[in-house]
Amino acid sequence: MAPLSLLFLSLPIFFLLHHLYYRLRFRLPPGPRAWPVVGNLYDVKPLQFRCFADWAQTYGPIISVWFGSTLNVVVSNTELAKEVLKEKDQLLADRYRSRTATKLTKYGQDLIWADYGPHYVKVRKVCTVALFSAKSLESLRPIREDEVSAMVESIYNDCSSPGNSGKSLVLRKYLIAVSFNNITRIAFGKRYVSTEGSVHKQGQELRAVAENRLKLGASRPIAEHVPWLRWLFPLKEEDFVKHATRRDRLTREIMEDHNLARKISGGAKQHFCDALLTLKDKYDLSDDTIIGLLWDMIHAGMDTTAISAEWAMAELIRNPRVLEKAQEELDRVIGNERVMTELDFANLPYLRCVAKESLRLHPPTPLMLPHRASTNVKVGGYDIPKGSTVHVNVWAVARDPEVWKNPLEFRPERFLEEDVDIKGHDFRLLPFGAGRRICPGAQLGLDMVTAMIGHLLHHFRWAPPNGVSPDAINMAERPGVVTFMNTPLEAVAAPRLPAKLYQRIAVDI
Repeated sequence: MAPLSLLFLSLPIFFLLHHLYYRLRFRLPPGPRAWPVVGNLYDVKPLQFRCFADWAQTYGPIISVWFGSTLNVVVSNTELAKEVLKEKDQLLADRYRSRTATKLTKYGQDLIWADYGPHYVKVRKVCTVALFSAKSLESLRPIREDEVSAMVESIYNDCSSPGNSGKSLVLRKYLIAVSFNNITRIAFGKRYVSTEGSVHKQGQELRAVAENRLKLGASRPIAEHVPWLRWLFPLKEEDFVKHATRRDRLTREIMEDHNLARKISGGAKQHFCDALLTLKDKYDLSDDTIIGLLWDMIHAGMDTTAISAEWAMAELIRNPRVLEKAQEELDRVIGNERVMTELDFANLPYLRCVAKESLRLHPPTPLMLPHRASTNVKVGGYDIPKGSTVHVNVWAVARDPEVWKNPLEFRPERFLEEDVDIKGHDFRLLPFGAGRRICPGAQLGLDMVTAMIGHLLHHFRWAPPNGVSPDAINMAERPGVVTFMNTPLEAVAAPRLPAKLYQRIAVDI
């Protein structure tokens, strides 16, 4: 018999023995029947968080799902989320990395994809204390407010120009420009997209590198989770080398620009890049780690705030009562003689509740990035073997009828009736995660989403496109680690404030 034929005949036997070993040695959570070799790979639907939530209805709130020979455990309720992210947090704080993630992050030299250990603790401290501290975020507030003002000006120009009155706008275009400019200015001190939409050459390169990373990250599941078949789908080493060279060259150019500017200015400006370079010797940060952290911020911050703001606006347009109530609060607190700032948030409780409610129903990362068990551990009375991948279905937790009244209803008032923490202390609501791996930029993300929604509501009246019922807005999700609306939101904007309040006054920080 040919060696290749023998290999393919042997694979089901290897899988069955592997599967039988786990079943005999461990008390695993229940789950759908796994097929030989591929496990449940081809049973999982593209919207994994919805698929896992459906399976949880059949098998319970903790399930086993086999991706080839990789055991994945998915938890879908508050109690189990708390057990994973708090009570057993340290034992489940490692990170599952695919082959591509391992190469792209140089074996986890960044923060997002690092295993839990001394390196993770060190860079986490740098991010929490130096980059995302209250003092640092406040010093960069003018940048965030400037970018939101630029968005308002751009929308105003488009909806007020001759012939455009009553025409619908694709809101995502404006939201992504805000997110991109905000994160690049906070990280690098540079605004790459103009108000007119043109992109600076270096900004084009940043976007090209980010898009290429997504292409490289799209590994083939069968090769990822069935090690015996990886020789059939080898990774092209030269593609990763080329990508890393391009990314590192671009980032080092920016770092050198900052080093030179700091020498000239005496280090007065403190964007994230400056802060990391200043702390490089104190925390013994390698260039690979600094580059990794900067790109973590770009990848994590570029899409998530735009996604969250788009979902929120879709829900508001579908729910005119909520939209009008939020605008009434803005008119009462802000009036029509000035624009909102982040300092007004404290006096806008309903607006903050709108942001919370949208993040509850539409978390930008509905299936929390995968954790990995560093040792054998029990969760919910079941065994989680060392090396297993553990997911928290944040989307399902936030829609659990056991803990949320009318969970599918968009009703911000629920957060006026009960104060629910959104930053990892209340396990019913986890858009930013919790525990050791909670997103360090949670406050920054929440502030940006709240500001974007607030300015859009204060400056404009909103309606669905002519002839479209609010209920007809397509609320389907697009598959992916982060979930954009599958159909970009279109809406008609009309100014509701004096014209002078739509003019951006640029700031340089």
